[in-house]
Amino acid sequence: MSELPKLPNIRKILEEQLLQVGIDTPEKLKEVGSKQAWLSIKTIDPSACYNRLCALEGAIQGVRWHFLSDDVKHELKEFYNSFKL
Repeated sequence: MSELPKLPNIRKILEEQLLQVGIDTPEKLKEVGSKQAWLSIKTIDPSACYNRLCALEGAIQGVRWHFLSDDVKHELKEFYNSFKL
């Protein structure tokens, strides 16, 4: 079992996806960043959504994704929308 579930927002499925893309520690997630981690997950799960991106950022910041600042949510939404088909 990895240390990833100790982070907020990281549950079984997201943990498994992070492990599949080679992100196996909280430190690696922080190093890679939420956007790149989300892009990597999107390659194995095309249904990866905005909430998953926010969950990753919240995990990095140590908060539930609902408590991310409005500015961060807006930035993530713009990033997410830039990848929508």
